[in-house]
Amino acid sequence: MPTPAKEDKLMAHDPLSDADAILSEEYYGRRGRGEAELAPRRAARGQPRPTHYKIICISMYTRDLEELEAKVAELKRRGWTKANKSHLIRLALSQIDLDKLATPRQ
Repeated sequence: MPTPAKEDKLMAHDPLSDADAILSEEYYGRRGRGEAELAPRRAARGQPRPTHYKIICISMYTRDLEELEAKVAELKRRGWTKANKSHLIRLALSQIDLDKLATPRQ
């Protein structure tokens, strides 16, 4: 069993506090040389990082993902050249009426 001093040291750092950095470096891949050079330049010019969106990760059943991709492809076929998965999800969110959903049986 750790001593109280060692336990305090272990609890001093929350490993999940660096989640964004961990994801950006380990999951999405380390920055290439060009990208690494852009970040300090952006900061030096006083350009803050965008705050109007966040990159997230969600899980979807393969069938639902295939349906989403098919709908994006159909939108593109119909002339929505900038359609993508996140655009279609945002569109669906803006149109859903929660009051019209049936109460789930539990």
